[in-house]
Amino acid sequence: MAVIGRRCKKLFGLRGSAPAFVFANLFFIWSVYLLVIHKAVSFLLDIVFHAELIMLHFGLYGILSGDPGFVKCGPLTNNEANLEGSELPSSDICEGSPSAESSLLLQRVRYCKHCDAHVKGFDHHCPAFGNCIGRNNHLLFMILLTGFIIAEACYIVGASQIATSRKPDSSGWTETLATSTMIFSLLQVLWQAVFLGWHIYCVCFNIKTDEWIHWKQYPEFQYIADPQPGETVTSMRFKNPYDKGIWLNLKEFVDAKG
Repeated sequence: MAVIGRRCKKLFGLRGSAPAFVFANLFFIWSVYLLVIHKAVSFLLDIVFHAELIMLHFGLYGILSGDPGFVKCGPLTNNEANLEGSELPSSDICEGSPSAESSLLLQRVRYCKHCDAHVKGFDHHCPAFGNCIGRNNHLLFMILLTGFIIAEACYIVGASQIATSRKPDSSGWTETLATSTMIFSLLQVLWQAVFLGWHIYCVCFNIKTDEWIHWKQYPEFQYIADPQPGETVTSMRFKNPYDKGIWLNLKEFVDAKG
């Protein structure tokens, strides 16, 4: 696996161990499906499963090698370099960013310490895909996540047919393999569905994962609340200046371009 990881890193210029594991996992599931499960599923389910796997391979290559929205900026100070998702310093000059661009848009250019780069619309760095998730590839990321869920759900349906057809006194390796991989796929679907739900929420309310976690680092998400009756101390609270309503937020997300 380490050799595959180094080859991925050389090929894509990325940290390749985690993406190599994703590809290896897809290949393993596909192999088990062809050897054990293929014979038990319907023609329609077989078509859907293979179509999803093919789409996933193309999508993974696209997100591995694609530009998430990198912006060339001036050098960082030592303090800024230590902050994951730190906002764009006002002193930096970014290539490709028009001078008339609003300050709010500039503030959504964040620094990723894993890639040592600023990313427009930075959501998070995804080790599994070996790249940042930003303005240019966030939609592709969600499509891939949905594809994984659909493919694994198809696999679970097929594997369950093998597992349930197992005789009580049978100890065949095919049934055991189908059952174990079905449980693994089920666990994958559970966390991926939650993760996809989180990103749908973020898109609907125009908030990034990094901004939600580190909102206290970004002044545009802060406002000072007046003291309540009987209190003498003000408090800092969260506000989202980018939320334009669900419909406009969805439109902005789909129309986002580098």
